[in-house]
Amino acid sequence: MADISKTEKVELHTPDLEELRGVLQAGLETNFAEVQVCVVECPDLTKEPFQFPVKGLCGNPRITDVGGVPYLVPLVQKHKEYNMNTVSKELELPGAFILGAAAAPSRIVGMNAELMPLVLTEAEGRPAVNSSYFASINPADGQCMQEKYSNRFSDCNFGLLGNLYACEGRSGKVIEVRAKKRTGSHSLVTALRKALEDHYPDKSLALGGTFIIQKGKAKIHIMPREFSACPLNTNDEVNNWLKHFEVSAPLICQSVLVSRDPGLDLRVEHTHCFSHHGEGGHYYIDTTPDSVEYLGYFMPAEFVFRIDRPKDTHAVGRD
Repeated sequence: MADISKTEKVELHTPDLEELRGVLQAGLETNFAEVQVCVVECPDLTKEPFQFPVKGLCGNPRITDVGGVPYLVPLVQKHKEYNMNTVSKELELPGAFILGAAAAPSRIVGMNAELMPLVLTEAEGRPAVNSSYFASINPADGQCMQEKYSNRFSDCNFGLLGNLYACEGRSGKVIEVRAKKRTGSHSLVTALRKALEDHYPDKSLALGGTFIIQKGKAKIHIMPREFSACPLNTNDEVNNWLKHFEVSAPLICQSVLVSRDPGLDLRVEHTHCFSHHGEGGHYYIDTTPDSVEYLGYFMPAEFVFRIDRPKDTHAVGRD
């Protein structure tokens, strides 16, 4: 298990939801033909298509960047393994609901895989509920294979890296984003991030949440089952190692994004997706700009926690 004794905490800028609504509306209009950003009551996320273990995204929202890509490339550091229950305590929110994008714990799963974390961490008198999915390369045909984590394993661990949003899982007011027909070159996540970055150039803001690709297709990757034996030193080498797929809506995505790194060596955006038709992985962008439709729910995070920050760092493999 990795040493997470050193955790750094930074307070983020958190404008009120109505102000954020206007900023995101204006920013997304430069990238999508139809945009509607509203402040709404969070829908019940225990219902389809989400089927999360909690109802909402509210209550002491915070994000964390755990480990990092330098523990994966150039060469993997397999001892870097983390536990969601421990992470929730590091986030000063024991019993938190955690979603986001991470790597599966290879020691437990027996291979390298993408993890789509959806965990209600343990609290006094209540065991953890792990609703996560993981996606790997099917050795039979080289295609995407998505599985529910708790069908195979009973822990709440992840490996190497994780970009996570944590909250109390309560109902409440959230930002709803509807966007159709992409006219710009940015993914929804990048467009959200750039809207914040452009409007608040000297501040650090973060959003976490979930969005559905309701129509269209998306480009994803899944890491190979075997870690690379050769050092991966460039983005091209990493991309050639990864397996890329085009997957179909509906896709449920979980995302963490930061407008500006406040000096913590953060991955500024990271999104994984799952589906109820067996496809999932690391989301890049939709591949059907003319027909794509997004529906998302987001909350601004009050704090970012940097857990087990790599001492030897680099910028490779962060797309």
